[in-house]
Amino acid sequence: MQEKIYFYYTNDLHSNFSQWPRVTKFLKGVKAKRELENDSYWLFDIGDHVDRVHPISEALLGKGNVTLLNDIGYDAVTIGNNEGITFSHHDLFQLYDQAKFPVVCANLESLDDRLPEWLSPSLEFITHHGIKIGVIGLTAPFNDYYELLGWHIRDPYETLEKLVQQVKESSDVIVLLSHLGLSEDEEIARRFSDIDVIIGGHTHHLLRSGEEVNQTIITAAGKHCYYIGEVILTWDHKEKRLIKKEAYATDISEYTVDLETEQKLNTLLVQAEEILDTTVVVTEKPIQVDWYKHTEIMQLLTNKIKQETNVDIAMFNTGLLLNGFPAGRITLGDIHRACPHPINPCIVELTGREVIEVVRASLTKEFMEFQLKGFGFRGKVLGRMIFSGLHVKTGIHSNGSEYVQEVLMNKEPVDMDHIYTVVIADAFTFGRLLPEVAKSERKNYILPDFIRDFLAETLKEYYS
Repeated sequence: MQEKIYFYYTNDLHSNFSQWPRVTKFLKGVKAKRELENDSYWLFDIGDHVDRVHPISEALLGKGNVTLLNDIGYDAVTIGNNEGITFSHHDLFQLYDQAKFPVVCANLESLDDRLPEWLSPSLEFITHHGIKIGVIGLTAPFNDYYELLGWHIRDPYETLEKLVQQVKESSDVIVLLSHLGLSEDEEIARRFSDIDVIIGGHTHHLLRSGEEVNQTIITAAGKHCYYIGEVILTWDHKEKRLIKKEAYATDISEYTVDLETEQKLNTLLVQAEEILDTTVVVTEKPIQVDWYKHTEIMQLLTNKIKQETNVDIAMFNTGLLLNGFPAGRITLGDIHRACPHPINPCIVELTGREVIEVVRASLTKEFMEFQLKGFGFRGKVLGRMIFSGLHVKTGIHSNGSEYVQEVLMNKEPVDMDHIYTVVIADAFTFGRLLPEVAKSERKNYILPDFIRDFLAETLKEYYS
């Protein structure tokens, strides 16, 4: 006898709730089909379901996301970095208290040795005909963030070295829910041949029909849930082994919506807006924002973060503010709309020479107009860099491009060999936009405060 085993999954929704009613409609349909045919099936989420760019996730601290997962009937989820490092320790500890599903993540530890009840390193599911499915979860080890929040993420490979053999002893099939990224998934498949399926996320890769590495099938469904993933395993009971592994990602971007889910989202949005309708300040004049010019609010915000972090230099790009504010009442919701990014300040150490290079790079047309995707940035363009602690004098070339003429600190030229402390948006500590920042050996992330928290304090201090 041959038995088919089905897994359906979502990954990296990032609170793109406009797509969620389609997700619900599709999954209700496949669940009904599997039930009708008496098939064994399970439903998983691979993390980054939450993104505090959306007011529902911001105001309800992710618990609205959990409600939506409950409504569909997920069997297990793992956590992504957006669940793990954009909430305080307390808020993450309570995030899944009302979940009707377990959270599986084998490498999440608490620095106080107290773990939430909803967390498990691995799970076991059993098919209708007795096949045991062992499920392991892993998340990306951003320990520069996690440890400041009271957590630690163990090395994924060391975790698997201990756990795979243990799970194998009681399981016929091993499935890994991996919020690690494609290159890590491929390396895990090369190292751990006992893992049959890796369902991935984090790097937003789309594998329409899966990828096979060392007899492990790897799959992922892109980002924002425009695709839903499906894995089909065929177990031969006579041979007592898997004889076929299939993986697919189905485009549901034009799928019909589930009206009940749309109504639930409307209800959650009303709740969120009530919470965010808290007055922060009442202003007498409008506050202007311009991505390509120096503005008062960006200068005051940059000064404020420099003051609060007690560093030599602060620099923040104007694209962090998506819009200004009219005169009158400014609420938490207004501030969230203006600065929705899950971005924290970060202190790095740079030599004077590196400071000059960063200043020059950040004032180029290419930098200011760059449309950054990812690293927490949820804006349109990076915009102009604003400085505190530095006086930057620029000129204009004959072709109209701007260039740096002079950079002074306390009216003196920057000491090229001196090491300065610089606070900047943490997005620049990743990637290649500002390599001097990314390669800094010291990175001190200011958690759990987002840039918008400092913006609220700036507004209260200077505009009330």
